[in-house]
Amino acid sequence: MTKPAVDPLAQLTEIRAIMERSSRFISLSGLSGVGAGVVALVGSGVGHLYLKREYGTQGFLRLLESTESERTLVLPYLLLLACGMITAALAVAAFFTFRRARKAGQPLWSTLGRRLALSLMIPLVAGGLFCIALFLRGAVSLVVPGLLLFYGLALLNASKYTLDEIRWLGLTQIALGLLTILLPGAGLLFFALGFGLGHIGYGLLMYNRYERS
Repeated sequence: MTKPAVDPLAQLTEIRAIMERSSRFISLSGLSGVGAGVVALVGSGVGHLYLKREYGTQGFLRLLESTESERTLVLPYLLLLACGMITAALAVAAFFTFRRARKAGQPLWSTLGRRLALSLMIPLVAGGLFCIALFLRGAVSLVVPGLLLFYGLALLNASKYTLDEIRWLGLTQIALGLLTILLPGAGLLFFALGFGLGHIGYGLLMYNRYERS
């Protein structure tokens, strides 16, 4: 009785898949990016309305030229808004990623998951504290570029543990951060573009490529 022929290409594909599962956290859901993008767009809208209420029609442009006392007055609300956005984005990301990991039969808080989280958190925490210092010292025009740049660097740092699309998202955020330095008056628009539409676009790309049946 002859043995069935072995397909070398199929074997190589299987070996590659096993190696990828062991070296990369592939349970990251594209829907997490879409949800985070929606949160960022809503937060940008809320921030825009708040600044218009505080400074009139100039809104964000007036914030760029605000005095120290004016910045101190609006800082608690902006920090509260930022914390709310981060909490909502993390909750959405955790829900969809946990759902995908469960379907794939992979643990969410594995060694790779912890490495991914740590590689993201260090640049994000450092960048957040740095941007608060910029705001308090009057360099308001550099806050949004700083947020985009540090977030892009965090994604680049974490991309070695997850899908390749995260690297390109990181490079996109860095490019937008550098562009925002040249156009500081459009900082809020670039914030919505990077954290909002950027996440939604890459999230849909990842979902269609890896998750859609």
